Amino acid sequence: MKTIITISREYGAGGSTIGHLVEEKLGYEYLDKAIILGTASEAQVSVNSVLKLDEVVPTNFGFAQSLFDFYNKPLNEKLFAAQSEVIKRFGEKGKCVIVGRNANSILKEFDNSLHVFICANMKSRVARMLEKEMYAGTSESKMRDIIEAVDKKRRKYCDYYTNTVFGDARYYDICLDSSRLGVETCADIICELAKK
Repeated sequence: MKTIITISREYGAGGSTIGHLVEEKLGYEYLDKAIILGTASEAQVSVNSVLKLDEVVPTNFGFAQSLFDFYNKPLNEKLFAAQSEVIKRFGEKGKCVIVGRNANSILKEFDNSLHVFICANMKSRVARMLEKEMYAGTSESKMRDIIEAVDKKRRKYCDYYTNTVFGDARYYDICLDSSRLGVETCADIICELAKK
């Protein structure tokens, strides 16, 4: 039985929704913003600072800084290190669904884990995001631009901190297309794999 499920996802592909369905079906703990809040406590910074720098690569990181000197690292570096520790602690407890945060790379050595990537075609991603209240009144073309910008940010963040490629099947156990399968079917597949 896989007691840790990580879900990486394209923006608007329904990864969070699928994560919640898996959480309900397996009785696991769902984690995304909880990790951010845990990171704030771990790094001893405000939650607003964590949210502002979430998935942002440092711009002023130079060779002169030691990678091992936590206190002289940019705040982004401290937050990623703290977030990684929080994710590992949840991984050690098990029975959790962790959405985003590069958890698949952070927990790659955990044998009892299942790493999933959720993708979808752009049409369904735009439609899903336009249903959200926060994007009320947004045009389809603007929504497409937002989605592409978030995906670009996630790719850059993933590459910088994990030296892996966001969405590359080699870094996941399974990749599912929610626009073809539907979120319920994706959740069912994940649960069935977790039970094996």
